[in-house]
Amino acid sequence: MKELISIIARNSLAAAIPSSTPAAAYDDLLARVLPQAREQRVWNPSDGPLPSLFVSHGAPFTLDDSQWLGDLFDWARSMPKPRAAVVVSAHWEQASAAISGAAAGTPLHYDFSGFHPRYKALPYATPDATGLARRLTGLLGPTPVHEFTDRGLDHGAFIPLMAMYPAADVPVVQLSMPSLDPSALLELGARLRPLREEGILVLGSGFMTHSFAVFRRPELAADTTAFDEWAVDALARGDVDALTDYRNKAPGAAVAHPTADHFVPLLLAVGAAHDPGSAVSAIDRMVMGNSTRSVQLT
Repeated sequence: MKELISIIARNSLAAAIPSSTPAAAYDDLLARVLPQAREQRVWNPSDGPLPSLFVSHGAPFTLDDSQWLGDLFDWARSMPKPRAAVVVSAHWEQASAAISGAAAGTPLHYDFSGFHPRYKALPYATPDATGLARRLTGLLGPTPVHEFTDRGLDHGAFIPLMAMYPAADVPVVQLSMPSLDPSALLELGARLRPLREEGILVLGSGFMTHSFAVFRRPELAADTTAFDEWAVDALARGDVDALTDYRNKAPGAAVAHPTADHFVPLLLAVGAAHDPGSAVSAIDRMVMGNSTRSVQLT
């Protein structure tokens, strides 16, 4: 992650953001939408299960992208507000199950560097989530689940959530990835599936393509585009076998995902779905040669 952040921070697009006003678009979002965010209707059982989501999260400077912020906020508004949310981020792999601190206002985990200090000062103090932490512990048992009480949400969790639920009124627990094996994430998603029927959002946070090389060699965007198109087709067919074997089945996989960490959270969302062929794209832009596609499944 530090390598990616360093590359992006030097990129001309990042350099074009006025350093004196970082996250200005986010400030504008807050000013415009906080009343709507606070008044959003909360899920109730008559709504049925919430969808499972995969979000292509951004680096800190995506908080300056008004279109991205608006797309995420509108997506969240298209659903009832969840009672709580479980997030599995590309940026936390733990061999045994672990969860973030569940106490109200646990400090965020700023796992990035190279940006204006203000990105580490924007608050996102979510409510107490100890009830959700207990529910997760029960679901994942008998495997012991360790709570890192001083580890808050990392940027793979808090940056998209800041756009989706800017009022910070949804209790959130981050759950670690057990490994980078797609099958393990698929199984973990299946174990979390019952939470959807309780009004708890299950969200995998990664990036549909996550190529460092395309920053330096724009011609490689043909590979990331091919991978994105392949993923859309595999999702539409509900082809779980192809998705789990993406390394061998997908065109451009070596460029689009030199490491698995940002792809396998998609398998979490697929595993948590009742219908793996139900994926609908909420966001489908290409930015800096990478796909920001984000999907929901029922």
